[in-house]
Parts: sequence; C-alpha cells; structure tokens
Amino acid sequence: MGALRTISQLAKTAGVPTSTIRYYERAGLLRPTSRSGGNYRLYDDDALDRLRFIRAAQAIGFTLDDVVTLLEQDLDTPASCAEVRDLIERRLVDVGQRMDDLRLVKQVLTSALVKCRETDLAGPCQVLDHLRHDSERPAAPRSSRSKKSP
Repeated sequence: MGALRTISQLAKTAGVPTSTIRYYERAGLLRPTSRSGGNYRLYDDDALDRLRFIRAAQAIGFTLDDVVTLLEQDLDTPASCAEVRDLIERRLVDVGQRMDDLRLVKQVLTSALVKCRETDLAGPCQVLDHLRHDSERPAAPRSSRSKKSP
C-alpha cells in the first residue's frame, strides 16, 4: 500500500475539486480508507484508482447510478459482462436521443441566425419577438436523465 493522502491531496492528484470527492462519499461511491488523529479523511491508492474509474466512466456517458452498477461487477464472470453490455446498450440509446435533440436545437438556432441576418437593421428582431411569444407557452418536457454529478 502506498502513502495515505488527505482529501485535498487526493483531489489534487486526481484533478478534481474536494467537493466532488465529498459528493461521491455521500453517494456511497467512495470512502476514506481511514482517519487521521485529527479526524482528517485519508485515502489509499485503491481510493485513487476508484476515483479515476468513476471519472473515466462518467467521461464516456455513464451516470452515477451506472457507475454504482459497474463497480459492483465481478470482472471474471460472464454475467457481469452481460450486465455491462446491457448498460452500454442503454447508454447508447440515451446518447442517440440526445444527439437527435441536439440536431433539432442546431436546426432551430440555424434558422434563428438566418432570420437575424435577414432583419439586420430592418426593424425589430423577429427572433426576440418569437422567443417572447414562446415564453408565454408552457415549456415542452426535456428528456429525462439519471443522476447528475459535479
């Protein structure tokens, strides 16, 4: 086992704020290895590896709920591979939906830019007028997403 790190040392080594580590602790994803005499949290190399795993999984689109599932998997069993595959398939569906949503946003913004260019200096901004009238209607629900994290 390597040297123990305080929360600030762990945060610096992993490149995350201490608030992220505390958040992961509250979510049950990370635990201090021990406490110092002054009751400071101390973390070993396994905690650093776990923190890096969490961040890497999030970076490719896994939610914190997904990360919990991934951390519970036994690397050597076929059942674990099947569960991970199912999780990846669900994430791919979510990514596809978000890409569709972003394509629509891009179309709307492109259309708004065209209108702005057409009305430059020719009167009131049609885009602002349209947004003001749209703001009077209830917003359409956004696609649901699982737990966010810092």
